[in-house]
Amino acid sequence: MAVILVIDDERAIRNSLKDILEFESHTVILAANGKEGFEALQKNKVDMVFSDIKMPEMDGLEFLKLAFAERGDVPCIMISGHGTIDVAVEAIKLGAFDFIEKPLDLNRVLITVKNALDKSVLVNETTHLKKKISSKYEMIGESEPMVHIKDMIYKIAPTDARVLITGPNGSGKELVARAIHEQSARAKAPFIEVNCAAIPSELIESELFGHEKGAFTSAIKQRIGKFEQAQGGTIFLDEIGDMSLSAQAKVLRVLQEQKISRVGSDKDISVDVRVLAATNKNVQEEIQEKNFREDLYHRISVILIEVPPLAERKDDIPVLVEHFLTTVCKEMGIAKKSCNAVAVKYLQTLPWTGNIRELRNVIERLIILAGSEITEKDVKAYT
Repeated sequence: MAVILVIDDERAIRNSLKDILEFESHTVILAANGKEGFEALQKNKVDMVFSDIKMPEMDGLEFLKLAFAERGDVPCIMISGHGTIDVAVEAIKLGAFDFIEKPLDLNRVLITVKNALDKSVLVNETTHLKKKISSKYEMIGESEPMVHIKDMIYKIAPTDARVLITGPNGSGKELVARAIHEQSARAKAPFIEVNCAAIPSELIESELFGHEKGAFTSAIKQRIGKFEQAQGGTIFLDEIGDMSLSAQAKVLRVLQEQKISRVGSDKDISVDVRVLAATNKNVQEEIQEKNFREDLYHRISVILIEVPPLAERKDDIPVLVEHFLTTVCKEMGIAKKSCNAVAVKYLQTLPWTGNIRELRNVIERLIILAGSEITEKDVKAYT
């Protein structure tokens, strides 16, 4: 059950709320004014707050400002016997979860408590999932090439410059794109990834720009495309070198005009999207062979980042091995295994044509098939 802080200068109101909330098995902390309440908030792990507005020393709105700065994750419900629309609006603007007028209605109080705690659970779960996702896409490595890439990301992330990321399959191009997004001003907006190689050429335009109902035989309802889904955020066009020339022409128009039109519609829709792209192909060769538009290349390559293959940054292998041992064992729900120094040294001698993706697969295989300590013999047997 929750720990709830009740702040009110009227003893009867404090005790009344205490009785109601304790009957529902919550733990209640009492305070007679905003100053006492803020001190209690700082000293205790509070899950939610009920606060009166008109109080001596520090009123409820002053408390709310401090509380929001100190613990923005704690829902605050404001209560007042002098309730007006203006006061309620001011409280909500300052971050209050809800506003309840006195005399307090039992059912309203209990429903508000339930809604506030449900919201807190959702916020905590979302925060946890974001941290989990961020760790999944963490860039691991301190070799010279990785330091250079991280330095470039640090410089370009705050801008809206378009970036083309090149490198072989499995080298971590998506990680670079996500790092740019996470360090940008668009970090709280969507990051939408499109694998251009995985979508048939006849469907890529519908995927990117959406379509209207009836635009083609299977268009049974309106579809919002990836560019619209990424509004205010970042769209990552992975394997853009495999995109059809007709789709390339439409992407070029979006970059030039910041507008899209759904398939089957002549209406323009304005979009505010940062475009990142990646490919494992030699773009200059693709341009020479007329497979890729040169004007599109110049539009998407304001900044070029080349991600080297793992074979060119083998100094990162020990730290990558340790990272994968930790994450894979955690995913499997087993005690963490170790890899002895000789085994790690041997792993550094391998060619790694599949790059980081191949290394992770090998570590997962070794975790499953080897003992608690992975040895050189294990590596030679299972690679």
